[in-house]
Amino acid sequence: MTTPVVTIQDLEVTFATDGGDVRAVDGVSLEVAPGEVLAVVGESGSGKTVTAKTILGLLPETATTRGAVVLTSTDGGSTDVVNVSPARLREARGRDVAMVFQEPSTALNPVYTVGWQIAEGLRAHRRVPRKVARAQAIEALRQVGIPDPEQRVDHYPHQFSGGQKQRIVIAMALALGPGLIVADEPTTALDVTVQAEILDLLRRLRDETGTAIVLITHNMGVVADLADRVAVMYRGRVVEQAGVRELFATPQAAYTKALLGAVPRIGEGRPRAVVRAASRPAGWESSAPVVAATDLTITYPGRFRQPDFTAVDGVSLQIRPGEVLGLVGESGSGKTTIARAIAGLQPVSGGSLKVLGTEVAGVHARDLRALRPRLGFVFQDPATSFNPLLTIAECVAEPLVVHGRFRTPAAARARVDELLEAVQLPRSYGDRFPHELSGGQRQRASLARALALDPELLIADEPTSALDVSVQARVLDLFADLQRSLGFACLFVSHDLAVVDLIADRIAVLYHGRLVEEGPGADLLEHPREDYTRRLLASLPIPDPEAQRARRTP
Repeated sequence: MTTPVVTIQDLEVTFATDGGDVRAVDGVSLEVAPGEVLAVVGESGSGKTVTAKTILGLLPETATTRGAVVLTSTDGGSTDVVNVSPARLREARGRDVAMVFQEPSTALNPVYTVGWQIAEGLRAHRRVPRKVARAQAIEALRQVGIPDPEQRVDHYPHQFSGGQKQRIVIAMALALGPGLIVADEPTTALDVTVQAEILDLLRRLRDETGTAIVLITHNMGVVADLADRVAVMYRGRVVEQAGVRELFATPQAAYTKALLGAVPRIGEGRPRAVVRAASRPAGWESSAPVVAATDLTITYPGRFRQPDFTAVDGVSLQIRPGEVLGLVGESGSGKTTIARAIAGLQPVSGGSLKVLGTEVAGVHARDLRALRPRLGFVFQDPATSFNPLLTIAECVAEPLVVHGRFRTPAAARARVDELLEAVQLPRSYGDRFPHELSGGQRQRASLARALALDPELLIADEPTSALDVSVQARVLDLFADLQRSLGFACLFVSHDLAVVDLIADRIAVLYHGRLVEEGPGADLLEHPREDYTRRLLASLPIPDPEAQRARRTP
């Protein structure tokens, strides 16, 4: 029999908090064989990421760990991560096991080039000369599909798109040839085309190198596409383990059935669109648009003798009152740039952009202050959009205090509690700090902050990207209820076409800064006119292992 690359036995992890001990992992036992992909799924806070970080010994000092996590190296040696010395643990990291973190923007150091960061691990473990380490870093970038690696090796993280940064993090994990890679939500913030490329990359690396993968994800389409086995976690326990085909075909646990039932699928949005249209007053289509962009152009000035970069090129679109416009496109297509421009966070280079009747093109940021209370913004990366020194309650109360609704965060606490409960977070979470919440919980808190001022226009940049499917379904239902009752218009930026189908009235497709197709959501997804839109739909993983296998078969 093949020795597992990692064996987890009766793992228990407890965190000490001001409110008492919290049991995050309760008696988990798992094994991963060489060359196997084990997907660990479950809702936010179920213990997926805590289990993954235990494998590398990355838990904070407030954590108490019991049980065994045994890593088997390529030379046959074994290491119990729970009971090993810090020096031996440092040797195992990178060589025996490496991690691809959920948020590459926070995993990469902004002040060092990506080549230096890849070579850092090589020099630490192998003591290779600087030139050799650089050559191996270039090869690692080439292996993960970064174009022109000889030049890009000297670039900094901010010079790469989100998908490229994720590839760089994978290159860092592969640099020392570990037997196991722990991938924590490796495709969370990626659009479907880049996600398909990352999944193909992970599949190829597994097949070519025999590297085992522990895949932490909430995307059941990704599970169906890549995993060999699936472990379902709920409240710190593994409630079901099975092969991927068996689990999707005949789930046994009630929670697994509910999880699979909450997965959004293309085609489910048409009935919701009909209900939304029927609830709007007559003549709403002829009312003045909340957002009107005409030949919108946004250019980033070049530096160090580099040419200017046009991120948005002649885009014209409108959002009517109470309407939800879904904006989709691959990484770097200009989606977030348009969202930031509408919020007054990005200067407009050319064309016209009217927001709530105010022309923002050519206007100084301070002149838009009167507009800001009427806008809400859900940022893509909840980890960096919160002040780490403030509690969640203070972060959510911040817009209420800044705009004079309340004098202090304490005075706004009743309103904050209402908002937290509205996004499915207990009131007690307001006393926690951002790092004490999971990625999905932080995203819900970000949505609560965006809704604090009852905005007329909500700009949602990947608002469900960090949510598991069950919580995502509840948040989308909540979003639909709030949008129907409050009547705010929304620009909904997302890479998940199934989510956009559920929530949007119309969909606009961007490609290299240009608007290539726009129309009613159901019609555009069922009968796309442009080749690029068809390619987007073909890249979307289907939550069905058999269908995904058939798509990959030539």
